[in-house]
Amino acid sequence: MGAWEYTCSDWACTLEKNSGHFALRLGMRYVKGLREDVAQEMVRQRALRPFHSIHDLKRRVPALQKCELTSLAEIGALNFIESPRGQRPAGLGDRGRSRSHRRDALWQVERAARGAGPLLQGDELDDPEASSLRADSPLLPMTAEERLVADFRGTGMTVGPHPMAYHREGLKKEGIRSATELRNLPDGTPVRIAGSVIARQRPGTAKGFVFLSLEDETGIANAIITPQIFGRDHVVIVHQQFLVIEGKLQNQENVISVKAESIRPLYITRAETTSHDFH
Repeated sequence: MGAWEYTCSDWACTLEKNSGHFALRLGMRYVKGLREDVAQEMVRQRALRPFHSIHDLKRRVPALQKCELTSLAEIGALNFIESPRGQRPAGLGDRGRSRSHRRDALWQVERAARGAGPLLQGDELDDPEASSLRADSPLLPMTAEERLVADFRGTGMTVGPHPMAYHREGLKKEGIRSATELRNLPDGTPVRIAGSVIARQRPGTAKGFVFLSLEDETGIANAIITPQIFGRDHVVIVHQQFLVIEGKLQNQENVISVKAESIRPLYITRAETTSHDFH
């Protein structure tokens, strides 16, 4: 595949059909700090011909600031550059040069954003565009955790696996159910659920009850917090991003929730997820 397949986002999100299924392609509007006029110019230039390097991108869209290039590189949006000198992930065989990883892109951003000095430029690479394509990056790829942190910091979400997915095997050993499992359990079953808190609600008509929505890689599970438990565990409930909740399943006419009996934080990632609270 060439660069074109990896650089298809417009400013707005687009709906695409692939192999009979629809998928949502995120727009560049989700990149924090990226200005709309700059993104639109990137789209316009890309329509003329694909970008073949980060130096090419910077040259053709000169309004791009280094902070914007860095944000794009950190979230993987600049992985269209080629891995230098045959640095290919396992399994590619001899199909040619692969996409770069995010730290390769960050390295090339440094080269494109300022004049190459002794650290970044080899003696034989006097042309900045050629050197941006050919120079080896000494940086290792980001780990899965580092990609998660970068994704949430740069866009508020991730298009990769949900943070919970990386830990599912360990969670199963603790008896923690996924959200989709709850629908097949009878009313009154003792359960443990866990996930990222995406909503906290405390309606004025609910007599002090709090309702939480926890998201995992399979869906959303809802929990009911009594006023007594909320008063006892207020700090954990309000300030922790990921929670483990233990209680009794309530399944009433396919309206499924867990009435909490105990709540504790779950430390699985440094990614800063967000939630909609108390609306």
